[in-house]
Amino acid sequence: MFLLHENIARVQMCARRGEAQQRRRGHELARAHRFTRRAEVAAQQARTALARAL
Repeated sequence: MFLLHENIARVQMCARRGEAQQRRRGHELARAHRFTRRAEVAAQQARTALARAL
């Protein structure tokens, strides 16, 4: 009986670990999208400023 509970606990821990990894990947992806968007906006502002200067 003890081994059964131990196996159940191990499976649950593995499942939680996998869920945590998925959440981290999601956060990393969202952060990458934000940084990409900021870079695009900065590049557009630089192009606009250059066009006005000429």
